[in-house]
Amino acid sequence: MDINKIHNVYLIGIGGIGMSAIARYFKSLDMNVAGYDKTPTTLTDELINEGINIHFNDNIQNIPELYTTDINKALIIYTPAIPKNHSELNYFKINNFQIYKRSKILGLIANDKQGIAVAGTHGKTTISTLIAHILKQSKFDCSAFLGGISNNYNSNLLLSNKSDFIVVEADEFDKSFLQLYPYFGIVTSVDADHLDIYGNKHHLEESFAQFIQQIKVNGKLLIKKSIDINYELNKGVEKFTYSLNSKADFYATNITLNNGIYFVDIVTPDNVVKNVEIGLPGLFNVENSIAAFAVAYLLGVDENDIRKSLSTSKGVKRRFNYIIKTNNLIYIDDYAHHPNELKASISSTRELFPDKKITGIFQPHLFSRTRDFAKEFAKSLELLDSLILLDIYPAREFPIKGVSSKIIFDKVNIENKIICSKSELIDVLKQQDLQVVLTLGAGDIDRLVQPVKEYLETKV
Repeated sequence: MDINKIHNVYLIGIGGIGMSAIARYFKSLDMNVAGYDKTPTTLTDELINEGINIHFNDNIQNIPELYTTDINKALIIYTPAIPKNHSELNYFKINNFQIYKRSKILGLIANDKQGIAVAGTHGKTTISTLIAHILKQSKFDCSAFLGGISNNYNSNLLLSNKSDFIVVEADEFDKSFLQLYPYFGIVTSVDADHLDIYGNKHHLEESFAQFIQQIKVNGKLLIKKSIDINYELNKGVEKFTYSLNSKADFYATNITLNNGIYFVDIVTPDNVVKNVEIGLPGLFNVENSIAAFAVAYLLGVDENDIRKSLSTSKGVKRRFNYIIKTNNLIYIDDYAHHPNELKASISSTRELFPDKKITGIFQPHLFSRTRDFAKEFAKSLELLDSLILLDIYPAREFPIKGVSSKIIFDKVNIENKIICSKSELIDVLKQQDLQVVLTLGAGDIDRLVQPVKEYLETKV
């Protein structure tokens, strides 16, 4: 496909975080862009305000005529979360339009540039956003397709007309990251996840190994020290490791917490960079910052530029964001939806506020993930003082018989726990002694953030 011959781009599932970045990219090229999504969101509102035509009913009559008249000038992009019986997608298939998955298009955009691709079952959004921020604040600059909304730039798409670097989040869902052939590959974690796609952890690890093997000749690999998978490197690829505080090519020593802000010394293969301020809260973000530091350091970014960028990074929306921060009440919102992410989020909160009671509001994401990891979810949630458990957010899935939030709830071994619906949440909160509140999950729990904030502000 020759993108230069395309004039009209139609995206099915346009409101997704990855899809919306691609929509914005083609809009920046002055192409006509439109699309469908199931649900209006803040992000779809923003796209509409940027001049993109979006509708929310699956009906071929809603597709603007511009996108159906000339199949040679039209590009149809869809996300794998779209069901196979989607009428608009099938219309384009039957009529032989140029149809591509989101991952294929991202590969076409990124693979002829100096790609920096961040892969991992968690951490990739924050690390890719940190890398992009560092490069943006240096002479290197970059473009970036991010898996979240950067708080520094209020967007998931960053563009540059002078840099050949492009930072992309390499998503393992549906094996999307195997469309990428980066110059610099980063692997943050290979925990069991997306078993509805991979079947078992071994097949997941095989895909990560293949991703690593797709790093370009004479490129670079940065991989977390603790990851133990079998892989081969392309000719001339340099391998480096990182960790939080275990010995690796890049790791932290002298980690101190001062008024909620971390300061660390970072050990590199050449020297020790002392007293680096980490702008993001949470110990897991210290590790994420070390990974971003390592990438920038290996690319030759000036040390002072790296320091400044790490201290000024505001992170990603819904990645351990403070919503309320006062002396007597804290409210943090986090995207954590895997047992290990929950453990990291709650543990970091405990370290930041060791003397306060932590109440977690968790919305499980996917029936299959709930079924596969119910025991692990319960173990992580036991780190809370009080749990409010919501119903499962199904996303792309249909219900699975016998699978509900209760299979997690019954395994959580703490006294203060309750299951409730989203509509009941505020009434439940009124019965709680609240000191630190966490909203956790990757579904539509984000729509509860504002109502929870408004209620908690009455308590401040």
